[in-house]
Order: sequence, then structure tokens, then C-alpha cells
Amino acid sequence: MFEYHIVLLVLLGGTTLLSTVLSVANVRHGAREMRRNADWLDEFLDIDGPSEIIDYQRAATGLGLIQSWVGLALLLGALYTGVVTDAVEFLDGTGLPTVAQGVIFFFGLFVAQRTLSVPFDLYSTFVIDEQFEFNETSPRLWLRDLVVGVLVSGVILGVVAGALLVLIETFETALWVVSGWVLIVGFMLFMQVLYPRVIAPLFNDFEPIEKGDLRDRVEAVFDRAGFEAEEIYTMDASRRSSRLNAYFIGFGRAKRVVLFDTLVEKLDGPEVEGVLAHELAHWKRNHVWKRTGATALQLGVVLAAVGYLLSTEWLYELFELPEVSYAGLFVAVLFVMPLLELTAPIVNKLSLAHEREADSFAVDVMGEGEPMVGALSNLAGENLSNPFPHPWYAAFNHQHPPIPERIRLIQEEADEAAEGETTSV
Repeated sequence: MFEYHIVLLVLLGGTTLLSTVLSVANVRHGAREMRRNADWLDEFLDIDGPSEIIDYQRAATGLGLIQSWVGLALLLGALYTGVVTDAVEFLDGTGLPTVAQGVIFFFGLFVAQRTLSVPFDLYSTFVIDEQFEFNETSPRLWLRDLVVGVLVSGVILGVVAGALLVLIETFETALWVVSGWVLIVGFMLFMQVLYPRVIAPLFNDFEPIEKGDLRDRVEAVFDRAGFEAEEIYTMDASRRSSRLNAYFIGFGRAKRVVLFDTLVEKLDGPEVEGVLAHELAHWKRNHVWKRTGATALQLGVVLAAVGYLLSTEWLYELFELPEVSYAGLFVAVLFVMPLLELTAPIVNKLSLAHEREADSFAVDVMGEGEPMVGALSNLAGENLSNPFPHPWYAAFNHQHPPIPERIRLIQEEADEAAEGETTSV
């Protein structure tokens, strides 16, 4: 039994230590490279020096690392002092159905996790973001977001956990793994429809772009990309933060592109067109389906591993837990989740390829590279992003290529296209 404790501690502690080492290396590497490339920063990010980006990266990274280690310490403390075991024994003694016990158990874990995150979220929002002029959130809005977020996430967690526990209680391992995989993949697809239409509007207002110069630009980009202009929204992100962003979500009639109002305000017209063209590429190139397929494959491996662990006796004996499915599921996930973190570079490669493909598509649609270069420069500068991440940190944590690499590839493709046109003439 001792060896299983060692494996669990190595997995949990090792992945947290790895994340810490990579995060510290990333900040140091970024600071060093930004100082070496001051001319690049001045040319593309329009900033005189890297000090503000470096200070922000240090503050945000430091807070995140403290939160990670505090969370790990409390988790291990709850496991090895018997708090988790006592909670399971209490629920097991209530006489409630096992599935109901499990839903209460996982909801309690979720509330505990969110409670732990509250002081860190407060510090991040009202100290760090305030210091670097990102924060636009009032304490009242922050509290509302917290309450609504807990309620919505709690309902989703209860539904998914309850359904999965029903399958575990009903079927043998192979059958519940397969049926559980179908359940979760189906729920992922359902969320692509539910989130933009039901959940996101609980937190932000979404206005369809209908008239004016922005609508004209939207229609022009859609026309060049071979689409009909629809389902394009601006989101009132400025209520909470001054950061810039845009995203694509959904499929079929539920698909939509969302532009932050901060992005529309701070980017010029062609740059907004470039961002829109980039987002349309995720639609045009079926990236949503490809990423869903990759996630589904990864999920199948995870459930198979969890299914195997649930069939072992030592999983419950490890912390003297009653042999109830939800307790075993919790401990099994603790073993499996670190493995997902360690294999993140494999999964991230697909996203990196999609982002490069989307940048290339944007250059084709715009007929030049400058709009995307300008948009990326503004995004990096306004968001105080580290333009020179450590390669190992980026491999484990980034789903977008570094900004300098994206700019270089965009410029090279634009130059090649221009040369091709000259040759043909």
C-alpha cells in the first residue's frame, strides 16, 4: 500500500513542482528576451521598455503559484488527516441513494475549491489588475459573478456527476466506460449550443452587429471568406476588464463569433477585419469538430484508466474509504489528472496547428499581412502578454504560438503571396 501513496504524492507533487519550475523559468526567460529585443517591443508593441510586462507577469505568476501550492497542501491535508474519509462515511451513513450521496460529495468539493479561490480571485482582480489598469469590475459585480458562477457550475456538475454515477452503479466496467464516454462527449457538444445561448448571457450582454461601419466591414470579410454574414456579436467585456479578445464557439445554427467591445474600440477597422477573418477560419476549417474529436479521444483514455482503477481494492483501502463509487471515482481522478497535465504538449500541438492555419487564412482573406500583425501587436501590448515565453512552458501551457512567431509567419506568407502575384503578372 505504501507504494501507491508514493505514486500519488509523486504525481500530485511532481506536476505542481514541474509547473512551478516552468513558470519561474518562463518569467525569467521572458524578461531576459524582452530586454534583448527592446527594438522589437518598440516596433511591434509600441512600448518603450519591458518593465510593465515583466512586473505584471511576475505578479500574476507568483499569485498563481501560491494558489497551486496552497490548494495541494489543503487537498493532501484533507486526505491524510481523514477529513475526506469522514465526509464519505457520514454520507454513507445517511441512507441516501449512492448517486445522491455522490452528487452531494462532489458539490461539496466544488464549493470548497471555490471558497479557497475567493481570496486569490479578490487579490488578482482588485490588487494586481487594479495596479496594471485592467480591472473595471465593481465589488458588487464580482460578487454577483461568483454567486451565479457557483450556481450554474454546481447544476452542471450535479447533472454530469449524477448521470456518470448512475452508469457506474448500473453497468460493468466496460459498459459504463463506453456509455460514460458517449454521455460526456454528447454533453460537450450540447454545451457548444447551450453556453453561447443560455450561460454566457447570464454574465454579459451580447449585441448583434447590425448597422454602421463595423457591420459593413463584417459583411466584407464574410463575403471574401465565402460566408453569409450572421451570428456576429459584440460583448460588453469592458464591464469587467480592459483586456482585448475574440472567440468562436458552436456549430450549425448555434455557431457565433464574439468580439469584445474593448477589441472593437482599440483596434482600427482593418485590424478588426483581420481578427474576424482569423476566427472565421476556425469555422471554415472545422477546427471545432477536430478539437472535439481530439478531446473525445483523450476522454476515452481517461475513462478507461478510471474504470481500471475503480476495479481495484487498494483504491479504497488507500484512505480507508467505504467502497462507494463516488469515493473511488474521486481518488481515481487524483491519479489520472496529473497524467493529463504531463501529456498537455501533445494536445496543445493540435491547437497550435489550428491557430497557424487560422492566421494563414486571415492573410488570404485580407490579401495582406499588416492587419493581422497590427491586431496581434495590439492584443499583446494591451494585455501585457509575454511575447517570449520559455519553449518548455509554452509547450505545456500555450495553445497559441508566441506572438513574434505568428508575426514572422504572417509576414513571410504575405511576402510570398505578393511575390507570386508579381511573378504571374
